[in-house]
Amino acid sequence: MSFQVTGLGLDKMKLDSPQSFLDQEEVEEAEDRQLLEPEAWRTYTARRNALREFLTCDLSPHLLKRHHARMELLRKCSYHIEILPKHLALGDQNPLVLPSTMFQLIDPWKFQRMKKVGTAQTKIQLLLLGDLLEQLDHGRAQLDALLESPDPRPFLAGWALVEQRLADLSAVMDNFLAMMVPGRLHIKHRLVSDVGATKIPHIRLMLSTKMPVMFDRKESVAHQDWVTLRWFVTIQPAMPEQFELRFKLLDPRTQQEYLQRGIIPVAACTFDVHNLLPNRVYKFTVKRAESYTLVYEPWRDSLTLQTRPGPPEGPPPRRLGKPGR
Repeated sequence: MSFQVTGLGLDKMKLDSPQSFLDQEEVEEAEDRQLLEPEAWRTYTARRNALREFLTCDLSPHLLKRHHARMELLRKCSYHIEILPKHLALGDQNPLVLPSTMFQLIDPWKFQRMKKVGTAQTKIQLLLLGDLLEQLDHGRAQLDALLESPDPRPFLAGWALVEQRLADLSAVMDNFLAMMVPGRLHIKHRLVSDVGATKIPHIRLMLSTKMPVMFDRKESVAHQDWVTLRWFVTIQPAMPEQFELRFKLLDPRTQQEYLQRGIIPVAACTFDVHNLLPNRVYKFTVKRAESYTLVYEPWRDSLTLQTRPGPPEGPPPRRLGKPGR
């Protein structure tokens, strides 16, 4: 459709000037307005502004970027079963049974079954979170394309579908936020065997999340035949933790060099590994030590360092000349 606007002086403006772009938007808006009656145009403007506000506030690119970062963090976390007493029997004056005591009363075989349930539930939850986040990305792309559509008539004709899409995406966002926190494990059978007259409170099993263990890449450095390694947890636990440090020489050349590997238990967040070969590349990994409550740990941090070269070899020994006759 050709549409001529007088009085704007478009023919006298440079095409690369900021004002020319503003005037072009005004021209496009004027063309769109010609397609609708005044009342329909007001309705279109109000609905378009509502959609823009939803994409700016409720489903903004910045918000989705944050959710993607949190999703990546969850994929690196470790997941554990936490055992808590649900409540005490009515009239029971005994103190709460501590979780450490509860482990002594729980049937070990049944608890191993619950750990498998916790592993499956965690994997399913992470997969569902990824799927919900993908739905949010796809939904925003669809609505953004609709917002940029040049013809307002399909926008108005399909507004009922747009409203339904907004409601669906809001529900997806609510589900995503609710699933970000690990939930309760469902118990089908009693975990505590019959202990006679002892009163045992009902047990509540929860999935808990522990932040990943990551190397401090600035403080971890290699020397000639040893390395200094440091790692951290973003949220410090209340109790000291045990870690498992692994190392191995990459590209070993002899049978003896294949022995340049090991597993080291560490009770701190720093460790020095000695007796390494100079000018060689080593791979290090760190994670929490195995615990009885661990159900899922899909990721561990790794770091590659190259030791420094050794001192240069001295000149070859001088050969003594034959004594004169």
